[in-house]
Amino acid sequence: MRRVIALSELGPGALMVAGGKGANLGALVSAGFPVPPGFCIVTEAYRAFVAANRLEHEIQRLSKLARAADPGSLETASEQIRALFAAGEVPSDLAREIAEAYAALSQADAPLAVAVRSSATAEDLPDMSFAGQQDTYLNVVGEAAVLKAVAQCWGSLWTARAMGYRLRNDIAQDEVALAVVVQRMVPSEASGVLFTANPLTGKRSEIVIDATLGLGEALVSGQVEPDHYVVDAAGGHILSRALGAKAVAIRGQSGGGTVRVSEAAGNRQALPDAQILELAQLGQRIAQVFGAPQDVEWAWAEGRLFIVQSRPITSLFPLPAGLPAEGHLHLWLSFGVWQGMLDPFTPLGQDVFASLVVNIGRRLGARLTLASQRAIVTAAERLYVDITPVFRSAVGRRILPVFVGALDPASADVLETLTQDPRLAARGGGPRLSTLLRLAPALAPLLFNVIFNLINPAAGRGRVQRVIESGLQSLAWRSADPEELLSWTHTFEITLSRLQFSWLPYVLASVISGQAVFQNLLRLAADNVPNGEALGLELTRGLPHNVTTEMDLALWATAKAIRADPVACDQLTRGEAAELTRDYQAGKLAPTAQAAVDRFLTAFGARGIGEIDFGRTRWHEDPTHIFRVLKSYLRMTRVEASPEVVFPPTS
Repeated sequence: MRRVIALSELGPGALMVAGGKGANLGALVSAGFPVPPGFCIVTEAYRAFVAANRLEHEIQRLSKLARAADPGSLETASEQIRALFAAGEVPSDLAREIAEAYAALSQADAPLAVAVRSSATAEDLPDMSFAGQQDTYLNVVGEAAVLKAVAQCWGSLWTARAMGYRLRNDIAQDEVALAVVVQRMVPSEASGVLFTANPLTGKRSEIVIDATLGLGEALVSGQVEPDHYVVDAAGGHILSRALGAKAVAIRGQSGGGTVRVSEAAGNRQALPDAQILELAQLGQRIAQVFGAPQDVEWAWAEGRLFIVQSRPITSLFPLPAGLPAEGHLHLWLSFGVWQGMLDPFTPLGQDVFASLVVNIGRRLGARLTLASQRAIVTAAERLYVDITPVFRSAVGRRILPVFVGALDPASADVLETLTQDPRLAARGGGPRLSTLLRLAPALAPLLFNVIFNLINPAAGRGRVQRVIESGLQSLAWRSADPEELLSWTHTFEITLSRLQFSWLPYVLASVISGQAVFQNLLRLAADNVPNGEALGLELTRGLPHNVTTEMDLALWATAKAIRADPVACDQLTRGEAAELTRDYQAGKLAPTAQAAVDRFLTAFGARGIGEIDFGRTRWHEDPTHIFRVLKSYLRMTRVEASPEVVFPPTS
């Protein structure tokens, strides 16, 4: 196997051979981008060096002594491992291959200045950023200097920072290897980084360029304040420019090495406008090649732009798959914000709400599947609701801010500003008669139930509760017998579909009528009573049939029953929550505590943290949270702060 390969022979599939940097540069060369010529010393060469110097056992021993949470252990292990590499010798046959490739790259009698860059196999990945963790050596001149720089790059696989990052991300230390990229040195007049999406705002419509004088090392190492240019990706014009101080620059020296020099360049632009726009176009093309926003390192010398590295931007929040074509503005509202649930949703939780859209659509005559519906989408495993059609209708534009404002005032403020955006202008005066007739069979029961609830709230609450209880009993009956997973999944899908049809007119009507009254109460309180809105919220928390309050009261009653038994109280006070959970599930709690917790979980065990996500663990599956609250209640000394005083139960 060849251990030295030209960059032009590499591509995206060469990650395990050439590392992230080498593979990406090879892809750019193949796509015709202006990449300085060079070669890659592949990972097999690293392994050959380790084997020839008998380093493997000692590397494994020392790396196992490092702890991610202990910087001192990381530094100690790193120093000792890197000393092993510094003392090692490159095998003669490998040294000859590297020397021949270096000589071929020179194409002249005088030694060529090159950049020697580390390229790890766990580097430049879409979901992780290893930037700056391994070493780069610039303006390296001569065969001996190149071999030394290569060995130093191999050793930099074991910097404290790199080892700690691998430990924190569960990347096995013995599974990584390092390739080394050697490229003809670009004597940069200016250099820097380009982001094909704005890394601060997340806007994919903006290209951000940071530029400084000389070599880019001053910028990537944080030694200089660069120029900052923002370019409109679609329009191809500069949106803003801010000149940095650029007080220092790193430049190559004759004979090899670099020198840090002072500059007085705060009043002049590092990169001319024409090159800024040319570079922005290069960045867009690079992003198209890799199919994702890119973090690109570039250099400008002798009137030409060069690309010396490209890797994915890992800090951007992902967008949902299958977004509308560019130029079509869409509004997506976070479902998690509505529910106070900002954590990722489980796959089951995502499917439940997507299936709700599918079932509603089918009832209205649309042929939808979980894959084809686009009303609810996911990004970073969070749910987002497409509100564009509603926002762009005249009626929806009046209703939506009220509805959203009831759930999240900040989102309502954003919607208010978006009403001025011409790209989201309302269309038409209202729904067509044909649309209303098509929706009538589904909307009529909903409207009837809303009116029923407003006229007789107690009867409406009792009715929706009976509907829910009946549906839950049906679900429990259908899933009682253990079956094969595929059969059980089919049963669940059918039951969920039926429950959504039977529940929806009642549950949704309860939400609409309840919110209508609730928002009117808050408005009246805010208009007529000092601090009225806060008082209104407090009042509603204490009203009968508030399940959150009922749970608090029931859990307090559980704590009172346990406190009355000294044995049970001592066990729960002393034990850790996880230990108490294991004892409860094994039936080993004191009888009073076992019975009291049983009563609570019989009533409320189907609930849980983030319960809007159907895939989340329920309290009857893992009551650790309940035991934490019980322990807190048992330690409570201020009786006036107890739930039964704050929210006295009604008779």
